[in-house]
Amino acid sequence: MTVGVLRLTLYLRENHSLKGKRSVIRTIKARIRNKFNVSIAEADDHDLWQRAVLGISQVGTDQGFVDGALREVVHCIEAMQLAELGEERLEFLHY
Repeated sequence: MTVGVLRLTLYLRENHSLKGKRSVIRTIKARIRNKFNVSIAEADDHDLWQRAVLGISQVGTDQGFVDGALREVVHCIEAMQLAELGEERLEFLHY
């Protein structure tokens, strides 16, 4: 079993409030949950209104599947054009 954990930083340049940030993050999380079988949550920078850090995880039988699924998630978030992508950090745990 392989667990993939992706830490993805998003920049919300056009945002001017925490309320606006929450709206954008809620939209991204809902779409990703509905389209992919992953867990997603805001993981850091809760009080910064122009930056968000998402934690996304996927469990699968092999690393190739998990890696591909998480890369598709990143492409989907980028295609939404709600936020600019920043740093990506992907780690795998094998059990």
